[in-house]
Amino acid sequence: MPHIGDLVAEMLAQYGVELVFGMPGGQTTALHDGISRRQDRIRHILMRDERNAAYAADAYARLTGKPGVCDVTVGPGANLLPAGFLEALNASIPMVGIVGELPLDWLPLKEKGIASQGFDQLSFFKTCTKDAWLVPSITALPELIRTAFRVATAPRPGPVALIIPHDIFDAEWDEDLVKIAVDDRAKAIPYLRSTAPGEDIQAAADLIRRAKRPALVCGGGVHGSDAAREVTGFADRLGGLVVTSLSGKGSVPETRAYAAGVLNPLGSWAAIELIKEADLVIWCGSKVSQNTGMNWSLPTPEQATITIDSDPLEHGRTFRPTIPLLGDVREIVTALDAALGASLAPVNRDWLARIAEVKAEGERVKAAETASAAIPIAPPRVMAEIAARLGEDDIVVSDASFSAGWIAGYIPAKTPGRQFLFARGQGGLGYSVPGAIGAAATRPEARIVTVAGDGAFSYTVGELATQAQFNQKIVNVVINNGRLGWIQLWQEIFFKNVQSAMLETQSVQPGYAGAAEALGLKGIYVEKPDDIGAALDAAFAHDGPSVVEVRIDDRATPIHSFKRRMQEGEDTARPRPGTVYKLRDWKISPDLPEPEARAADPAETEPAEG
Repeated sequence: MPHIGDLVAEMLAQYGVELVFGMPGGQTTALHDGISRRQDRIRHILMRDERNAAYAADAYARLTGKPGVCDVTVGPGANLLPAGFLEALNASIPMVGIVGELPLDWLPLKEKGIASQGFDQLSFFKTCTKDAWLVPSITALPELIRTAFRVATAPRPGPVALIIPHDIFDAEWDEDLVKIAVDDRAKAIPYLRSTAPGEDIQAAADLIRRAKRPALVCGGGVHGSDAAREVTGFADRLGGLVVTSLSGKGSVPETRAYAAGVLNPLGSWAAIELIKEADLVIWCGSKVSQNTGMNWSLPTPEQATITIDSDPLEHGRTFRPTIPLLGDVREIVTALDAALGASLAPVNRDWLARIAEVKAEGERVKAAETASAAIPIAPPRVMAEIAARLGEDDIVVSDASFSAGWIAGYIPAKTPGRQFLFARGQGGLGYSVPGAIGAAATRPEARIVTVAGDGAFSYTVGELATQAQFNQKIVNVVINNGRLGWIQLWQEIFFKNVQSAMLETQSVQPGYAGAAEALGLKGIYVEKPDDIGAALDAAFAHDGPSVVEVRIDDRATPIHSFKRRMQEGEDTARPRPGTVYKLRDWKISPDLPEPEARAADPAETEPAEG
């Protein structure tokens, strides 16, 4: 007779889940048994660490729009999930964690591990998920699985935890008594699409017509809505600036003349300069976080704003928008485009010329950086070599810290869609290697390229064994500066003499290419810039995973303020005790004045080229 592990596996398969990432335990073996009998529809990917199971599931969810599913056993397996859950929670990524538990009648013995591995898992997961449930009975399980998928995918998406006791997992499943059914609306995000009222759409269209220097800021919500093509079409007609958050990279191809790259302190200099000059900013699927909002200096008091988001709580968190548009990004952008119709205001040629001017200045600087022959190697040179080899279907997985900035600024998004995976919900180190495992399992036909510093790479280096086991097409690029680069520069700039972020000594320098070879991957070490191309060619041609370790300049940084301080030798005092860090005043964004009457030149309404 089938058991409850079969019930769970069958419901996962019916929800369209092809892959489950995790680590088995005695309490969850019934699930693995159920999956093993459904290999034609669902497979399990064994990870080396439960934390990494959540990261791999996160990458699967970003690339498919389906909830990423991970499984862990009770206790030590469960307590490793929060890093990945918090990343998914803050980044609005749908995820379902299946968590083992002690038998129901053992629960009074869970405190202090009296019953082995026990602790209060329900309270624990309530703090790092959208919601968590302890399954009380066999008959309640199907409805709780449906609830888990609905909550994970409904606006705003995020992770949930379903805690299943051991005795329930191992029990027999009487299919005549316990019926299963799935809610097909919850198979992928968005759970439901909605749009704003017609009068709000019209008001926003009128505001756009009055704008002389419009700007569009695209966040991860564009990809969550699968709206990159619609947003690109809208941007082509807007005749203004387009920038993205890190998570929104790829919302619009960065090859467009009006696209200025990533708006972030470690992103595009042109984006940072130009966004301040806009008179209207349309925040599209962006929560205007600390980094995209440039420490909440944006929007400026003079800028009118339109916010597009499916989460009502995002329309006024740090500023009150001129016009809030509550609903699905794709639906609203489509409605807004239709409302503008042929009456879109004439393109402001001065604004487009200004965008071109600032972009050109930024590109001149970047060209010199990417052509650098310096030793140790300049990271922009590495990124340019990677960019030259990427195909349209390839996926780039970023780790946290400086790696995100090097990718954002020097590897352009050439097509609309989610080709870049950034762990920006938490910004924690260690995402890239397990994220690549999830991406490669999801898109086996694609080449996956990761970029990580040596600090971030050290966190999850053990998962290289998983890449090797499944012979995945992954090129792991480790830019090794021998330190935690961001922290070390912060310590030097603001504290002058702290040396706690060094990862090596003169006598001991960890070798990541050598470690890769020992774990069954191809490993290549690069010290000279002229050798980067050949190393990447060999890695891309290799039938399996590889690690390309590049020794880089330990003073290199993509953070513009850090660059300026080091170039100017500015003597910046460290923050003093009692310093108050204050969120800027909450404000109401203004409306724009009515436009001056002028005839529209049809030639001026053509989309920007590029």
